[in-house]
Amino acid sequence: MLAEILRRTPAWVFILFVVLLAFGYLQSKDRVVKRSQAALLPVAMIVLSLYGVLSAFGVSSVALASWTAGVGIAGWLGVIFGIPRNVRYLPETQSFSVPGSWLPLALMMAIYFMRYATAVIVARQLPMAGDPAFVGSVSLGYGLCSGLFLARVLVIRRSAAPNWIDGDAR
Repeated sequence: MLAEILRRTPAWVFILFVVLLAFGYLQSKDRVVKRSQAALLPVAMIVLSLYGVLSAFGVSSVALASWTAGVGIAGWLGVIFGIPRNVRYLPETQSFSVPGSWLPLALMMAIYFMRYATAVIVARQLPMAGDPAFVGSVSLGYGLCSGLFLARVLVIRRSAAPNWIDGDAR
């Protein structure tokens, strides 16, 4: 059965896997990110996550509510705990010094494998595909990953203006 699933998987899915691995590996290294580029990867992953929900479940109130709850919960916790830690704003170059972390790779792989597994379940028309508990759980998982990506953007942005998130924008 696994061989059949892999054989029917389009080649671009494997290419996407390798691309995400490469981007995730780059995130594991300390780097300097220009202000204009700081949100590119997080926004792309949030869009991919939401696309995963919509393509699998359509515009379902359970799916969208679960995804939104996940984004809110993980985003709030990520900001509260300051993930990523030790980000420094470099005003002379208008860029950010971001310490390496394996968390983005883990989140990318979580989104990728949720998308892959869900696509297989939906394509095989397994009964669980329409179960509200399944729809809600998968959507919540997507949302939690997206929320942590959102928190990364907010925490990085806050390093340029520490009181920005607290309402004292500069």
